[in-house]
Amino acid sequence: MFLYQPTSGYCYNSDSIFLYQFISRFKPKGTLLDVGCGVGIISLLLSRDFKIETSIIDKQESMLRYARHNYQLNHLVTQSYLGDFSQFQTQERYDYIISNPPFYDVNVQQSQNIHLNTARYAQHLPLESFIQNVKKPLSPRGWFIFCYDAKQIDRVLVILKAQGLNPEKIQFVHSKLERDSKLVMVSARNNSKSMTQVLAPFIVFDEANHYRTEAQKALDDAHTHSIKGDF
Repeated sequence: MFLYQPTSGYCYNSDSIFLYQFISRFKPKGTLLDVGCGVGIISLLLSRDFKIETSIIDKQESMLRYARHNYQLNHLVTQSYLGDFSQFQTQERYDYIISNPPFYDVNVQQSQNIHLNTARYAQHLPLESFIQNVKKPLSPRGWFIFCYDAKQIDRVLVILKAQGLNPEKIQFVHSKLERDSKLVMVSARNNSKSMTQVLAPFIVFDEANHYRTEAQKALDDAHTHSIKGDF
């Protein structure tokens, strides 16, 4: 799959590929909304691999322009919305809502690049309002699948539970076996009462700095080719 990305500013990274692989295990079907879609990487791959009706939303017009172009380039169809998800109003009900949202702490030194800043820092989509707004358009047994800062897993779980979104599966991502986790992937289900399953950790690199089997499979399955260009 070919995707255009800007020559400067935010570009997708391996986190998006690993989240795509995580979502794929749930074999999505029906309707799907990608929140903060960026250039569309995650929902594009899922649209390619599964029979789903996809919608995307992003607050940055430039990112949405890339996403729309990438859908056309790969002969895929989506409904797109420009705007802040916290203000999103729709009568649609989605079977899956997915996101690689901005989650960096607001107190760290921030990029002055507006596109990077919007894509990375949590003030642009605060966690509590983010999850509250996911609840509204999610179908009664729908899935909310996303990644977040592993250090904030306590807040994530508390807010999910408060909204009736039960975290069914959690997987921590580690760059190496001995490194602390910086990313966690979560699948929560609306109105579920299942116990939470903490999956085996996802380890990206081995001791020789080569991709481990699971990480390499995610990259192989995605099979993306990035093209840098401005339009």
